[in-house]
Amino acid sequence: MYDRMQTLTKDQMTRIHEASMALLSSVGVAFNEPEALEIFTSNGFKVDGKTVFMTETQVQKALETTPPRFTVRARNQEKSVAVGEDDFVFAPGYGAPFISLPDGSQRGATMADYDNFCKLIQTSKTIDMNGFMMVEPGDVSPETAHLDMIFSNIVLCDKPFMGSPVSKQGARDCVEMASIIWGGEDKLAAAGPVSVSLINSLSPLQFSDEMAGSLIELARANQACVIASLIMAGSSGPVTLSGVLALQNAEILAGITLAQLVNPGAPVVYGSTSSAMDMRTGGLAIGCPELSMVVSATAQMARFYKLPSRSGGSLTDAHFPDAQAAGESTLALSTAARSGINFILHSAGILGSYIAMSFEKFLFDEEMCGIIRKLIKPIDITDEAIDVDMIKTVGIGGQYLTQPKTFKLCRTEFYMTDFFNRQNYAGWKAAGSQRIDQAASESLSRRLAAYEKPPIDPDVETALAAYVLRRKNKS
Repeated sequence: MYDRMQTLTKDQMTRIHEASMALLSSVGVAFNEPEALEIFTSNGFKVDGKTVFMTETQVQKALETTPPRFTVRARNQEKSVAVGEDDFVFAPGYGAPFISLPDGSQRGATMADYDNFCKLIQTSKTIDMNGFMMVEPGDVSPETAHLDMIFSNIVLCDKPFMGSPVSKQGARDCVEMASIIWGGEDKLAAAGPVSVSLINSLSPLQFSDEMAGSLIELARANQACVIASLIMAGSSGPVTLSGVLALQNAEILAGITLAQLVNPGAPVVYGSTSSAMDMRTGGLAIGCPELSMVVSATAQMARFYKLPSRSGGSLTDAHFPDAQAAGESTLALSTAARSGINFILHSAGILGSYIAMSFEKFLFDEEMCGIIRKLIKPIDITDEAIDVDMIKTVGIGGQYLTQPKTFKLCRTEFYMTDFFNRQNYAGWKAAGSQRIDQAASESLSRRLAAYEKPPIDPDVETALAAYVLRRKNKS
């Protein structure tokens, strides 16, 4: 297959691998979680204080037990998804503390906003999984907010969901709440992963106690973890992209190694949203072309290790769902999908370098996810699809509009947009001359009004609510 984006050679990927091994063996990675250090020590790794050193043999042994593909079970089994090899999922934005409003202003996110995103995901034709932290709700206690978010995830949406990696206890809460649905922890572990949690390294070459502790709890319960690195080239990592690839590779492999020591065969995803620092402002730039270059290379390095991959999707530095947001988001999303990324986080809604979520942008990012899914669908090149007999029948100068095959396929052969404009100018004017963000605002109201809560066993919902209340009373 021809692609003008760089295809890494085996020699180049081996060079990145060897550079990472040199870092892991000579510099090491700091794990700020006592249990992680105990696990490494008990498995014969060299540990000096909080720094763990890894040999290539030790890392390779861990990689031998990682699955190249796994299924994430949904409460509604028909909505379970596969991650890895040729299978990929779109997941929503993650981690934004603010909501971007239609006039361009921002306000703090609330639990009601969080619930509305759960409802949009439930009714989405293209977003495959619920998130964990679509927004950070500021109107609930930060110590127990993860409980409210997991409860909403499970009750308002019956798709697979992302888990809580906010702390070791937060991960334990995620496992115990999932166990209520699946009938106990033994049955949960046997079912395979029902959640995917995001474990971020602390660049350069560290894991916080929250992330390492969460990773241990989730891997122990056989829940999937994305081991991800977000390096700012020129700040928290080297200024060259090749240096970034070597550094992030070392961090990701260190996290994967810990997961496999805890539970050989635990599902993991090789992840990155590393990008460049804007040298004029000192801030992270996620709408830049360097992010997409790293995404392409990350997908290739994951395949080098036979691992599923993760990157960001509809990412932008713009603060309004305008032309900049559309251009940057489409570049990043399409690069991820076409490069073979398996878990595409931030597929919908993000603005301002992760600072805000926009309901309007969520809807047109969602539309773009559908367009890209169509874009990468193979053309059916068969005798039946070509249909030479029909072309002969129409002949020179004929028309195809009234052919039976056109009537049969007119609603399914081409991608039909939900609210992207395809009217002519007169039709657009007659409909109110709306910009795409204005059309999205109207569509949002209709979507939320049409939402129906998916069925859930009342006893399960009651048990989940009781667990949340019990944990809040202990905090």
